[in-house]
Amino acid sequence: MSAPATAQRNSDVASAVAEARARYVAARPASAALHREAVAVLPGGNTRSVLAYGPFPTAMARGEGCRLWDIDGREYLDLCGEYTAGLFGHSDRRIQAALQAALARGLNLAAVGEAEVRLAQILCRRFASIERVRFANSGTEANLMAVTAARAFTGRPAIMAFRGGYHGGVLTFPLSGTSPAVAPYPVVLADYNDAGGAVALIRAHVKDLAAVLVEPMLGSGGCIPAHADFLRALREATQEAGALLILDEVMTSRMSAGGQQARLGLAPDLTTLGKYVAGGMSFGAFGGRADVMDAFGGPIPHAGTFNNNVLSMAGGVVAMGEVFDDAAADALFARGEALRERLNALCRKAGVPMVFTGLGSLLCPHFGDGPFDRPVAPTPVVDGLRELFFFDMLEAGIYLARRGMAALSLPVSGAELDRYANAVADFLTLRGPLLQDARIAA
Repeated sequence: MSAPATAQRNSDVASAVAEARARYVAARPASAALHREAVAVLPGGNTRSVLAYGPFPTAMARGEGCRLWDIDGREYLDLCGEYTAGLFGHSDRRIQAALQAALARGLNLAAVGEAEVRLAQILCRRFASIERVRFANSGTEANLMAVTAARAFTGRPAIMAFRGGYHGGVLTFPLSGTSPAVAPYPVVLADYNDAGGAVALIRAHVKDLAAVLVEPMLGSGGCIPAHADFLRALREATQEAGALLILDEVMTSRMSAGGQQARLGLAPDLTTLGKYVAGGMSFGAFGGRADVMDAFGGPIPHAGTFNNNVLSMAGGVVAMGEVFDDAAADALFARGEALRERLNALCRKAGVPMVFTGLGSLLCPHFGDGPFDRPVAPTPVVDGLRELFFFDMLEAGIYLARRGMAALSLPVSGAELDRYANAVADFLTLRGPLLQDARIAA
């Protein structure tokens, strides 16, 4: 990492962040100019909140494999992986060929087609708990429709969710308070990985509770895996209560050919999917028990102009039927597990309060000693360290999610993982004294 020597003289996190921001601005005049144009026509200068960060976001021009180039001409190793949707990288030839063939056959056919049947068959074979499946345009839509199915099937209004959970743009559950952008469902909130507390709440709300909606790993909450006994307790308690268990595998379905539920031996009533499944096209899916899902062939309507759009269906058939097979899924999971252990070994060796959590190919840094088994409200020092890590990785030519999350794509090889590990090692050396501030702040 080519940070200037003056960075080593910073005596506090705020000063280090200010200096990193200044270098960031100086290196990206074209992104800065584009942002000035954007704020005049787009609220906040963007149309996707996760991409909004100060002083302005880096604008990308193109991608190939696991590489990105910004509009200022800088090249990056892409470890953001489109927040897990970019599993196949930017230029998989098999997926590109399928999309080009679909384009040649015509868009917006306003009819059912073979590809949606083939994709549904593939997903039902891969996910043991999915007997029937329907498609949508995003993980958000998939979760909304799964909740709709649970409420209709049980005749109950409420859902249980977990603090720090994210199930889409209108199903966001912050650590404290409520999001102004949330669907108007009655919601019972519980603490993640607190099996006893969650079971007690399920029993207390049994008359009203339609479903428990849970991620096997909190994604935007910091890549925090669920304890196996926590998820099993939810499975048993929902069965006892006559409520449905909805497993949001929008992110974690990549953990094996059959998702994280296959690794855990867990059978939810409904599963939601999204992100990478259509090979990079807009996609969502929800499916599960036939007796629940068959209501969509009867009393429950489910419209959506682009639910079975030809690009998503064609991309999904190749992505899930050819490219991301059992061997590819298992190999990617193993690479991610090895990387996370390598990074944590570096942190332990440096003696600093920094920990990487995650599952398989998804991981995220935390600043503090942990344990990190549920989200915690960050201190100003931790917020500053997270920002500093992001800027330092950018300066090293590594593009991550703003919160530090990495989502490995299939084109990422051992050489790229070495590059990231070396950049983290440089960060630990350069910022070591500042990292100790996280322990003091705690």
